[in-house]
Amino acid sequence: MPEGITVTFAGSGDAFGSGGRLQACIHLRPAGQQEAVLLDCGATSLAALKRQGLDPGEIAVVVISHLHGDHFGGLPFLILDGQFHRRARPLQVAGPPGIAARLHQAMEVMFPGSTGVSRRFEVTTTELHPGTTTALTHGEATAWEARHPSGAPPLILRLDIGGRRIAYTGDTAWTDTITAAAHRAHLLIAESYTLDREIRHHLSHGELTRHRAELGCDRVVLTHLSDDVLDRPGEVGFEVAHDGLILNL
Repeated sequence: MPEGITVTFAGSGDAFGSGGRLQACIHLRPAGQQEAVLLDCGATSLAALKRQGLDPGEIAVVVISHLHGDHFGGLPFLILDGQFHRRARPLQVAGPPGIAARLHQAMEVMFPGSTGVSRRFEVTTTELHPGTTTALTHGEATAWEARHPSGAPPLILRLDIGGRRIAYTGDTAWTDTITAAAHRAHLLIAESYTLDREIRHHLSHGELTRHRAELGCDRVVLTHLSDDVLDRPGEVGFEVAHDGLILNL
């Protein structure tokens, strides 16, 4: 199997649609494979995938950083889309401890009775615990605890897939575990919610700039930008994601 991965930022925005961007939804396809991995699945993810011409039915694994709606709220729609399009491929959902219960609750709140429906495909849940590495249907995920209260331990993630290493901060205040996740990564996808202003539980461009030399990764791409960053593009010193950005690693 050839090595390499295509990274498509189907959704690169924050929770509030700043800049008209859709919520967190990062599509990873290993070279030579039809099946794909989704990194976070915000509430707008189904529209984001279809806008980019990406078939939701080809997603084999969804890896969730934390249990806020703009990062996991698209799962009920993804599952129901598979049901109505007669999906047969199993779907693995991996995320923070408690992911199974929260997914059940989300589906029942949005579509009452939906959890009791028989489907042609199996949905399994896998808990990712901080400090551990877990095998997935495709590749493996290593998790560290982030600093972003969300009802369950939030995660900073590193995915080893397709012969490539991708680190992802999710949403978090600065923590030195970001450098552990980014070490020797081909790509770090980092939240940069604000430019210099410090917001509780979130990263700023200024903090990333101060710690840049410690990251130890090949490439950094910023995501989850608020208007504070989007309105001042000339002051940003990193690559910036946008909906539809495609990287070949």
